Amino acid sequence: MKTWISFLMPDDEYKEKKLLYFVAEGAVVLVLFLGMMLIINRFIALDVDFMLFAGIAVFLFYTLARYILSGMEYAEIATKTQYKREIKVLISRSASFTITYAILYLIYTIISNNASWYEFLIMGISVGVIFFLINLISLKCSYKKNKELL
Repeated sequence: MKTWISFLMPDDEYKEKKLLYFVAEGAVVLVLFLGMMLIINRFIALDVDFMLFAGIAVFLFYTLARYILSGMEYAEIATKTQYKREIKVLISRSASFTITYAILYLIYTIISNNASWYEFLIMGISVGVIFFLINLISLKCSYKKNKELL
């Protein structure tokens, strides 16, 4: 079935179906979270901006966590050799992503006249480490799942 969201979905039918489940689960969690925020807002005055940001964060973090822990990202990694090779690829991919992000962030700080080397270094390192850890966790889950299937 083709919809306006089809361009965001993977080509693999299994991955697409699982991702749709994760998005649907995330939507249910979001509705429950927003309902809870409405109840809490009766007793404690919450900022609308905070509630909207928190709702978006809950949805995105839930969906991302389910996708990472599902073990379906690296379907072809099943042997120790493939796993070690993929870790090397992951390190180089993380380094190139970090360098690209750092350059773009540097351009942003120069344009906005908000240049702080301390902030620049912390942001660059943080983004690189988070990117690496997310992919490493996904790789480990995929490797463990694929190894069990063999």
